[in-house]
Amino acid sequence: MKKIETDVIVVAAGLSGLAASIAAAESGAEVVAFEKANTTGGAANMAMGPLGIGSSIQKNQMVPLTPGEAFRKHMFYTHYTVDARLVRDYYFKSGSTIDWLMDMGVEFFGASRAFGAPEATRAYSDGEFTWHIVKPEGGGAPGPRVAATMIKRMSEKASELDVEIMLETPVKRIIMEDGKAVGVIAKDKNGNEIEARAKAVIIATGGFGDNPEMIKEETVYEFGKTIFNFAIPGMKGEGIKMAWEAGAGRTETKMELMYQLPDNMNHFILDGAFRQPCLWVNKNGHRFMPEDQIANTTHTGNAITAQPGMVAYTIFDSKLLRKYKKKGPDIISHVHPHDLYDHFDAQWEKDLADGYEPIAQADTIEELAEKAGIDVAGLLEQVQEYNDMCAEGYDEIFEKERQYMQPIEKGPFYCCRQNVGAYGSYGGILINHKTEVMTQDSKVIPGLYAVGTDACNIYGDSYTFTLSGNTMGFCLNSGRIAGENAAAAVQGF
Repeated sequence: MKKIETDVIVVAAGLSGLAASIAAAESGAEVVAFEKANTTGGAANMAMGPLGIGSSIQKNQMVPLTPGEAFRKHMFYTHYTVDARLVRDYYFKSGSTIDWLMDMGVEFFGASRAFGAPEATRAYSDGEFTWHIVKPEGGGAPGPRVAATMIKRMSEKASELDVEIMLETPVKRIIMEDGKAVGVIAKDKNGNEIEARAKAVIIATGGFGDNPEMIKEETVYEFGKTIFNFAIPGMKGEGIKMAWEAGAGRTETKMELMYQLPDNMNHFILDGAFRQPCLWVNKNGHRFMPEDQIANTTHTGNAITAQPGMVAYTIFDSKLLRKYKKKGPDIISHVHPHDLYDHFDAQWEKDLADGYEPIAQADTIEELAEKAGIDVAGLLEQVQEYNDMCAEGYDEIFEKERQYMQPIEKGPFYCCRQNVGAYGSYGGILINHKTEVMTQDSKVIPGLYAVGTDACNIYGDSYTFTLSGNTMGFCLNSGRIAGENAAAAVQGF
């Protein structure tokens, strides 16, 4: 068996693992990172950018949000059910982390928000300008995968600092001696075991979004049936399980909710085209939320979870479709192309011809309900009630903004089923504000740290979508916190 000795071991080289590795190396520690994939970055390669509060970019844009204000918003949002000191330290570090990344050569489009709330609820539900979307290498517009450029810059920085990243070499277990984490057992791509010893071990394996069995065991969802989350290859939850085996306390695990179509990246135009404040109903044909709030994808994912079968349906008619084609969408997203409806017909006809199951088109509401699997009588009654309210210009049920009260009356009618989605899982390992792993009775396990989504216990029951870029922000900043603290502990040996 090959043997290695170093100062700090990082288990996985995704976003949080890279941040931990760089921070520890900058603090003078010798670092070895084990990554089971053949490249670095993990789920962050699919993403767009992190949260930052108090960055130089925000200051230049005159964004007034302060770390303290964000902290208070977050804690009131979560009703103080989460670790206030961890949240505080994360937010107060996040602005400098953006500048830290810029020093590595990462460029950003600016500070954006994920959505804007309607006027009636803006005072307490608006998105903040915290999302620092990465500029892709070689140019291009904001969109999924642009953060891969950030991963490239961070990987280069890790190499510059002599961090050894051992690719295709997954960690199998943590070595515990006298209640302390002292190393790991890993296995290289040829099946050879490696015993690596260190004074600190940082777990950063990215949750369990690619583990249907664990999703079913640890959450209320079933992959491919009641949830269609991004299943980034390799996110199996091994780090969480290794920590539990080492004595770590368990925290509640959740999915970072949103909503989307099954296999949405291959139906991306429709995925965006139906994210509009038209008519949204459940299987019984009933409305279940004010449709002008659907831009908060976390809250909408929650609302869909509460419906029969955990599904919803978005419906518009040919008149509304013509409006979208002429004037563009009512709600614009940074994630989807802004010219969605220029490409709608081609995608729609292709998906209809291919038998893509979540969509339906019909000349009557009755036929649409039958094709989509919605209760016919319920939908007929709801459409009549909705159209009557549109004629009056007032939504007496949910008080949706008047400008979105657009009737559903002219065929053909278009319907798309909306499923609960998620970016991945969060939570599982109990940590303190220093990212030190703790036992169930809150005793620190010496030498063991956990970061990123494996230990992201700061959202309570729902992701804080109003402070956008939050998961990537937590991954980066918890990684930095762990790397700095682990290096300091090593130097104190």
